[in-house]
Amino acid sequence: MEKVSYKGLGRRKTSVAKVILTPGTGKILINSKTPEEYFPNALVIKDMKQPLEITNTTKEFDINVKVSGGGFNGQAGAIRLGIARALVEANAESKTALKKKKMMTRDSRAKERKKYGKYGARRSPQFTKR
Repeated sequence: MEKVSYKGLGRRKTSVAKVILTPGTGKILINSKTPEEYFPNALVIKDMKQPLEITNTTKEFDINVKVSGGGFNGQAGAIRLGIARALVEANAESKTALKKKKMMTRDSRAKERKKYGKYGARRSPQFTKR
């Protein structure tokens, strides 16, 4: 018997998360660590688990994640999108519930580039009258 697994790719800011869902007991591994070991605070973990709570599948799948790039918030957002996409691959009916809660859209917000003649993306040099 072959192993059933569902894959989802999530991106946010500069983070990329490859998520693999396998039917199991609800174990989550992020880069071979538990979420509590990997992330610094519980709020980020709660944000990451949202798609599972919406579809009531917290104890149905084992989740293995390989994530790279960015910071903790970006990585959590990438994992969240990856989990949502994998859940839709596992069960197509869950798409409407996830879409309603905006879990299926990639958050396109990223850092704006620095422009010449400015100190950052928008901050101008101080104006001198004389």
